[in-house]
Amino acid sequence: MAGIDCGTNSIRLLIADLDAEGRLHDLVRRMEVVRLGEGVDQTGRLSEAALERTRAALADYTAQIRELGAEAIRMVATSASRDAANATEFSAMVASVLGQAPEVISGDEEARLSFTGAAATLPELDGQRLLVDIGGGSTEFVRGTAGEVLAAISVDVGCVRMTERHLRSDPPRQSELDAAVADITAVADKALKVADSGREASELVAVAGTATTIAAIALGLKAYDPDAIDGTRLTYAEVAEVAADLAAADHASRLAIPVMHPGRADVIVGGALVLRTIMERSGIESVLISEHDILDGIALSA
Repeated sequence: MAGIDCGTNSIRLLIADLDAEGRLHDLVRRMEVVRLGEGVDQTGRLSEAALERTRAALADYTAQIRELGAEAIRMVATSASRDAANATEFSAMVASVLGQAPEVISGDEEARLSFTGAAATLPELDGQRLLVDIGGGSTEFVRGTAGEVLAAISVDVGCVRMTERHLRSDPPRQSELDAAVADITAVADKALKVADSGREASELVAVAGTATTIAAIALGLKAYDPDAIDGTRLTYAEVAEVAADLAAADHASRLAIPVMHPGRADVIVGGALVLRTIMERSGIESVLISEHDILDGIALSA
């Protein structure tokens, strides 16, 4: 089976076998930064350049899917495609390349797929988890147990959106950082009232590229290593330290960090502020980092 996740910042592919117990076994796991949602917060439209970058990556993925003979394919598009006035152009492009249209899913379903994908590999917990999926255009908050989603909400706060809206200097000015944090705080407080109103969750889990990159930096890795990152637990102090260091660095310095993907260096500060602020507002003092997320949920549902 094959799952494709097309978000605001990246497009990702998972081709996997499913065993008799319902577990995925990866054959291919890829990610390309195409920045589909570049400028959408300001213009309300997907640009021609962004559509072409996405088309080129999708054509490459399609060739690999056909080569490996995946029997089921599900492609999901999220925040940027929900927001864009010309989303039909995107859907038509996907249909011409992949042979089927993408599913432009709601924020609620995005949150539930993220939880499903991560929960399949998380250790057992006697209680509830709050999972946050920090994307380019949106962040999903979902609370649940190993077998059930109890509450979910998607909000328009993400690393690309916060960068384009507030963080225009290199490195960002303090006034820009303060404006971003104020924006994130207001939205995070609203989301937490919906997703974890009674503060039932005893554990915070973070998924997707912002969280895994912060973990890789905190661990001091010399190269990005998913096995070393998956299951890492970071304290609030560790996340805050990485966020402060990233905010103080210019783009070239962030790009020189060994674990930094080139397509993430310009937006990682916005993402780090989102994670730090969520931890601060939730009152949960540590976060469990998972390499498994909505992409796994898409593949499992295919």
